[in-house]
Amino acid sequence: MDVERYPLDSPGGERWGEVVGAARAALAADGCCVLRGFIRPELLSTLRSEGEALAPQAYYTVENVNAYNIPLDAELPDDHPARIVLRRGNAFVARDLIPADALIHRLYVDERFQRFVADCFGLPELHEYTDPFAGLCLNVVAPGMSHPWHFDTNEFTVSMLTQEPESGGVFEYCPNIRSRTAENFADVNAVLTGDGERFIRRLELRPGDLQLFQGRFSLHRVAPVGGTVQRHSAIFAYSDTPGLIGTAERTRQLFGRVSPDHVAVGEVRGDSLLD
Repeated sequence: MDVERYPLDSPGGERWGEVVGAARAALAADGCCVLRGFIRPELLSTLRSEGEALAPQAYYTVENVNAYNIPLDAELPDDHPARIVLRRGNAFVARDLIPADALIHRLYVDERFQRFVADCFGLPELHEYTDPFAGLCLNVVAPGMSHPWHFDTNEFTVSMLTQEPESGGVFEYCPNIRSRTAENFADVNAVLTGDGERFIRRLELRPGDLQLFQGRFSLHRVAPVGGTVQRHSAIFAYSDTPGLIGTAERTRQLFGRVSPDHVAVGEVRGDSLLD
């Protein structure tokens, strides 16, 4: 970590307060904050090479989904946005396949990093995602593929681009298009049908940038990747409450398998949103 720009070694100090204050302001404005150059430049090649080594272990599948990652045959009104079928072609490397000495794993479990992220989100503490697969993963989007419109399972997400594609792969999001108590299906439907340009913001990320994002309430996607190079990003999943585990169905969808934890616990959620 570039501790000169981001003083993780000096929690509560003046510079810490400046960086955290700026992050909170950005999150309050549109649910997204990017901390440029969070990883020191001399480690970017290591970040990329580790991702390249992990990518072949991703669970690759192309399937039809919806923005809520619920069954396509769910009983819903004809005009419900979950009836709009999207093509998902991204892949994930699960946490149990990521070595403990990998840069992204060392960062994920670092207590200084967790304290910093918690402060940026205005939380008293963070808990590592209990889910044994989704707590930390590498998202792989191959050329010609995309990660279609969706909402995150947990309220906020921390991620970092580790390899950028030759073209495309832009992160697109709709800030706070829904809330904890309101789904706002009409607005979501507008985006999914191509009539919601007014809701969409676009963000070009660079390797080593840290992104703080409130993806539980902001519809988002990775646009189709072009060229010949995959897009890789690390996803660090935390929760403000312990015990968060994904559903068995969604886990199987993303990773091609489930663990006994998913079967035994089922799911833990902090709200009653569709997903």
